[in-house]
Order: sequence, then C-alpha cells, then structure tokens
Amino acid sequence: MTEREPVKSHTRIVVWTSIAVLLAAAWFATSRHQPQCRCFPDDNCWPSSAEWDSFNTTIGGKLIATVPVASPCHDGFPGVSYDAEKCAQIQQNWARPEFHDQTTHSTMAAFFANMSCDPFTPRDAPCVIGTYVPYAVNASGVEDYRQTLKFVSKYNIRLVIRNTGHDYMGRSTGAGALALWTHNIKDISVLDYESASYAGKAMKLGAGVQAFEAQETANSHGLIVVEGDCPTVGIAGGYLQGGGTSPLASKFGLATDQVLEWEVVTAKGELLTATPNQNQDLYWALAGGGGGTYGVVLSVTIKLHPNMPTASATLFFIEPSGAYWDIVQVFLTNLPAVGAVGGVVYWQTLPGNMFRMPQSYLPNGTAQDLEILLQPTLRALDNSGIPYTFSSRDFPTFQDSYLALNTEMNVTEINLGGRIVPRSLVASDSAASSLTGAIKSIMDNGGVFASVVMDVGRAPSYSNAVHPAWRESLFLAFFGVMYDRQNLTANRVAQQTVTDKLVPALENISPGSGAYTNEANIHQSNWQEVFYGSNYPKLLAIKKKYDPNGVFWGPISVGSEAWEVAGDGRLCMVGN
Repeated sequence: MTEREPVKSHTRIVVWTSIAVLLAAAWFATSRHQPQCRCFPDDNCWPSSAEWDSFNTTIGGKLIATVPVASPCHDGFPGVSYDAEKCAQIQQNWARPEFHDQTTHSTMAAFFANMSCDPFTPRDAPCVIGTYVPYAVNASGVEDYRQTLKFVSKYNIRLVIRNTGHDYMGRSTGAGALALWTHNIKDISVLDYESASYAGKAMKLGAGVQAFEAQETANSHGLIVVEGDCPTVGIAGGYLQGGGTSPLASKFGLATDQVLEWEVVTAKGELLTATPNQNQDLYWALAGGGGGTYGVVLSVTIKLHPNMPTASATLFFIEPSGAYWDIVQVFLTNLPAVGAVGGVVYWQTLPGNMFRMPQSYLPNGTAQDLEILLQPTLRALDNSGIPYTFSSRDFPTFQDSYLALNTEMNVTEINLGGRIVPRSLVASDSAASSLTGAIKSIMDNGGVFASVVMDVGRAPSYSNAVHPAWRESLFLAFFGVMYDRQNLTANRVAQQTVTDKLVPALENISPGSGAYTNEANIHQSNWQEVFYGSNYPKLLAIKKKYDPNGVFWGPISVGSEAWEVAGDGRLCMVGN
C-alpha cells in the first residue's frame, strides 16, 4: 500500500458525503413553506387539549398519553406515586425485551431515553417524559395510519414509527413526537403465492408481528421463516427494511431477500402495494434501504421454506496467553467453509481472553458435518493444549435447535459500533493477521466483540437496496463498551471511544465496506456511504418522490442529514 491510498480514500469519502448533503439540502430548499422546526410541546403551534381530544375521537379512542414505565421508581410524575415494590419489579425485568415491547414508548437502547425517567437513578431524580414520545396511536389498520399522518402534517409534529422498541439507532423514540405504534397489528396468514417471479408458500404478516409469532405459525404448517436471532424482534419494520440478519441467512439469504410484496402507506396517505413488478422503486427502497423512511408499512409478504433437520454446535475456551489470538486467527480463516455450505455461526471474544461460540446452525446438515467443518479450529486447540468445551447435536427441525440455543435473549446494554467484515480479510495469512489484530485492538481499548457469520453472497431473486458490501461479507461484527446505568456522561465518553478507537480498527482494514443500519455506531462519520453505499443517491431520489416534505425521519435514515435534533430535543432543519 502506498502512502497516497488512504488520502485518496478519505478524499473520496468527504466528496461523496458532501454530495449527499447537498442533494438533501437542495431537496428541502425546493419544498415550499417548509417549517424550520417541528412543533414542540408548549409552542404556540402545539395542539390544544381539545385538538388532541378531537384527534382521539377520530381514531376511535386509540391515542395513548405516555406515563413513563419507570415512574413508580420516582416522586413527582403527575398521577403516579413512588412504589418501592413496583420499582424493584421494574428493575428486575428491565433487561427483558418483553418488558419494553409492551409499552408505547420505552426503548431498549437506554441511551436514547436520556435518563428521562430511569429506574436505576435515585428516587429524587427527575422523572419526565423528556426524550420519550408524549403520545402514541395504538394503530389497528390503514385508517389509523392515514389519520395519524394527516394530524402530524397539519400540526407539523415529528412522527416516530414504533413496534417493539428493538432499536440501537434511536429511531423508535423522540422528544415531542407522536408515535405510530404498530405493535398490535398481528394478522398472519399462510398463502399459496403466485406471481410472475415466484410460486410457492408465503406468509403475509401485519406490521406488528414478531419473529416468534411468525415462526410458530410457519412451524404449524411444516415451514420456517427467515427470522432474526432475537424472537421478540418485529419483522416488518426496521428488521426487514434494514436487511435482516438470521441464523438461516447462509441457507436462504438475508431476511429482506425473502420479501415478495409490501403494503405501505405514504406520507400523503396513499395505500400502495410494492412488488418487484409494481411500484418497483418503492419495493427496492423498502427492501434494505432503512426503516421508517419512505412510508409506513402495513403488511409484508415473505417467502416460506420447508422445515428441515438442523445441526448445532457450541465452543468455549479461555486462554490467558498470546496463544489465544493464534486460535482466534485459525477460527477466522475457518469461517468461509462453514458459511459456504449454509452454516451460520455466532461467536464472541470477551474480557479475560474468553472465547464463546454459543450458537451455530447447519440447516439440512448433521452434527458430524458441523464438527468436520470446524475441525481446523478444534485441531489447533488440540495441538496447543488449550482446554476447551465443544459439543454438537442434531435436531429434528430448525426451530428445535433455535429454541435450545436461545434459552434467554435479554437486552444487550451497550454503546455500540458495527462493521460488515469482507471475506477478503481472511483470503491470506497477512489479511487474517490484520483482522485478528483489529479485534485485539478493540478488546485492548476496553471493548467487547461479537459476530454473526453469514454467507449471503448469492444474488437475491429480486434486486433490493441492501448495502452491496453484504454480498462480499464474511460476518457482521458488532462491538462496543458496556452501558453504564448510573452515569450518562460515562456513556457519552464510551461512545466517543467507540467512534474514535473501536470503529476505526475495522474501518482501516476494510475500506469500501459498510455497516448494518440496525446494529452500528449512531455517531458514524460518512454514514451515507457506510450504511447505504452506492445506493444512497437513488434512495434519496425515492425518498423525495414518496415523502417530499420529510414526514418520515430518523437518525441515519436516508435524507436525515437535512434535519438535526436541537439542544432542547426538537427536530429542526440544519442551519436553523
């Protein structure tokens, strides 16, 4: 590598990002009468109580005013008294996804709540709505979508789309926002689907359906859904619209590669069906171009696949010496062989030179097949004399293996970073050494590191907007510094460490790759390229077409650079 190459790469990023910002700025500059800031509580433009009541009547009483879920842990929130017993229950359940996804407002990534009303702060700490949404609409269908969009447009209110609150990027909450809560749209049907490009079993899912609900229904028909690792994640929203990693991804592709059609309501209230042959641009953008950006999804129809026997294996070892990293490097070079035959591996490096592979899946394979695939790593461990625990097992169906290995999936409280790591980084010994060194650097700087290994290199049946880096990926890396429940300042410092030290460790050895819009660094620089790659200009044009006034907004979403969150939490156009 010459000295000039990093300079060229940096220049390209700066120019590329500048073009994206100019395109977004030009979009909003041409929008007539565009307000400078969204209306905020206590502003003169904020709806009166009578206007909120009228809206509630229009939507059949489905408007819910936020009472922070942790308010029993504090004094002072109107209408709620301190209750030590309730507070203890809240603290005990805080790490459970189910505790948050039943609420209209609580986000699982606690940083974005800004400790507005936190169960782990002292009793006399403020309990305010703060960055939580003050109101939510418990939507049940298209008319609720339309009336909500009409209301936020009339009063210039920020809109948030929320299902479960599974969101590391701060898109499911927002100060002064009205949430369109899709969680209770639970329609599920198994179809014999036929179109010009696909004939077979499919499933139509309402916007609120979660992975465990979809999988249970599919299993009852002898079928499986390409779902995420956490069973409580909603499928139709940010998960699918961001790409969708999965234990089944090496076998069938990313979750969004399974999409046959979307039902989506645009900012104007139009209900559109988007397929590879109808409203193709909207279909393409929704399938990987980021959630909550082009419209609000009412339902999605996805391919189903026959259920099948699945093998799984786990591996664990601790080695305090430098030999630990020798084994990690062997493991890394071993991974392409596993992904190439449909296997998916979840693994972690943790403080104290601890290695965990808590999950791996080989659909239509056997435990013996999986053990043979992992033999280079096991042989290296045997030769080194490092003690380890390895087990492999056959299961009659995928879901049996999934439930056995996912016994408890709690919220990961972390200041997060992420990177799509390309297969080229294990193509040679020197490249693999660089990758091993980058992971070690993350650990040395106080981080933890985890990964899901997937081979999704095959072209999908229908073109979609996922970052092109996915097709060259070895694994998705997510890493970070653990979240401090007591100290928001410490978390801000930790996030700076993620931005300045942890993310660059992998960026510097993978120029041109990207990151996953659902699991990455919220402070990512040149994020347009990192999250969307060469697709960004096209995605921005589609955003402009279907949402000309920027009704749909979220951090790092397409077009979001034209807006910023002000110091008091309100959403304003950049430069105002």
